Amino acid sequence: MKLDSTQLVWLAFLGSISLLVGAYAFEFLGGLKPCKMCLWQRWPHLGAIIIGLLVLFSKSVLLMRIACIVVLVGAGIAFFHMGVEFKWWEGPSTCTSGSITNLSSTELMQKILEAPIIRCDEIPWSFAGLSMAGWNGILSLIFSLCWLKASLK
Repeated sequence: MKLDSTQLVWLAFLGSISLLVGAYAFEFLGGLKPCKMCLWQRWPHLGAIIIGLLVLFSKSVLLMRIACIVVLVGAGIAFFHMGVEFKWWEGPSTCTSGSITNLSSTELMQKILEAPIIRCDEIPWSFAGLSMAGWNGILSLIFSLCWLKASLK
């Protein structure tokens, strides 16, 4: 079955919506709090959704190609995160740190003791041997190719 340009745009657009909704469902319904790199992976999908809305009304080839690049960057972030989870390389040292300005030493210690530890190098959920980051990377590659193919039709 061959998909036309509009169908490919819808597939990529709805795909990013689905991945973003899925991430929030895992967080708020499943109780799996995201690490910093998990949050980074959400931004490209949000960008693709906004661009996708514009594309659905304008059919702009340039916007389709921008969406392709945005989602491809998201795939890169996801695959980098997957590599951190599988201990292929180290992740950022600031993965779970936050702002500590204007706090007394007592307040800072209390925040440290109360803060949940969400590590970028642990896999909280996996399916078929791949973490959420791995699945996000694969699906983001597919959606990026949909944007590209739509822009070439």
